[in-house]
Amino acid sequence: MHISFLLHNAYGIGGTIRTTFNLARTLAERHDVEIVSVFRHREEPTLGAPAGVTMRHLLDLRSGSPTYDGTAPDYTRPAKVFPRGDGRWKQYNRLTDARIAAHLRSLEADVVVGTRPGLNVHIARQARRGPVRVGQEHLTLDGHGYRLRREIGHRYALLDAVTTVTEADAQSYRTRLKLPGVRIVAVPNSVPAPTVAPADADSKWVVAAGRLTKVKRYDLLVKAFSKVVAARPDWRLRIYGSGDATGNERNALLALIEQRGLHNHVFLMGPANPLEPEWVKGSLAAVTSNIESFGMTIVEAMRCGLPVVSTDCPHGPREIIQDGVDGRLVPVGDEDAVADALLALINDDEQRRRAGAAALEASERFDPARIAERHEALFTELLARGTGCRSRGALRDAMHRSRGAVLDGAYSVRYKAAEVIRKGKTA
Repeated sequence: MHISFLLHNAYGIGGTIRTTFNLARTLAERHDVEIVSVFRHREEPTLGAPAGVTMRHLLDLRSGSPTYDGTAPDYTRPAKVFPRGDGRWKQYNRLTDARIAAHLRSLEADVVVGTRPGLNVHIARQARRGPVRVGQEHLTLDGHGYRLRREIGHRYALLDAVTTVTEADAQSYRTRLKLPGVRIVAVPNSVPAPTVAPADADSKWVVAAGRLTKVKRYDLLVKAFSKVVAARPDWRLRIYGSGDATGNERNALLALIEQRGLHNHVFLMGPANPLEPEWVKGSLAAVTSNIESFGMTIVEAMRCGLPVVSTDCPHGPREIIQDGVDGRLVPVGDEDAVADALLALINDDEQRRRAGAAALEASERFDPARIAERHEALFTELLARGTGCRSRGALRDAMHRSRGAVLDGAYSVRYKAAEVIRKGKTA
């Protein structure tokens, strides 16, 4: 099977890049796999090219490169195909429209996989007849704005399948959108087995990791940990991750740590790659987010033998953690509940060890080999539909392209009207 992934930028850092590399690397053990990166801004992928996978790019943004595209005339003209509702829209342009279209219309593959809504829309609108078209959702349907949800609801009808990382999000796609004939399947992200020995549950450290953003609610974790310290001053907390360019969230957390007198107990460690050696220095992990599209750090911690105390937020934690067995689930925003759950495991060494062992065992279901098998089964099923489905798909394509022209016109009228209103209000 020839499988082609379309990725925004394979040369950066991010959860979608990491999980795509994990999946592609594993599938490449049995299939012909390539990753096509829309953008390339550095010589080598930051995360390292996945073994056995062919890497290609469509636009070269490396300054001084003989194929540098940053001065091409269409590079500064706004994209028309890539949807405005996708958060990356400003990075796309008429040049990306043309390059992605040319790539998809000439692609000789059995399966083409998009990895974000804007690229899934490109695949739906521009992929030639033949390859199975799969759109991956790495965030959540609810996490997208109205404009993008409307585009998804229309364009995704031309895909063969949509995969989500949680069953909760798959249910949202099934019940809230009309996508007849489109397979909607939940397949979680994969996390490889650690290259280090698992945690021994003897250290007196709690570990948290993830970008320093408001949605992660590290302020809640710091406040909860002040109550932990009051009862168990021998325990400490490390938080790994970088913030935005302004450093506002990091500065706010540092101020909170100082205000609570926790400078000897709570440490902002900055980013760490790989993170495995840091996880295993702890005995517990903590996640206090308001929302998680999946919860990669939960699985990463569990794969290192750490039980996780997590808020029971949408969408991922409840599908990963078995409450009271391999971790704890607590109400969102409840600092007392976070503190109590941490202290329950801190104060009971035997229970903490049992939960860590259970976490290690349960997390094996996220091994790349098992996750790749689920994707492979889906691709095989879709390919087995054969030419009958493809001939019906041609009629479906024509109908949706006709509707698409009307929709594009409606979007244009609404957008221009909104701009007139907005400018009138700000004049």
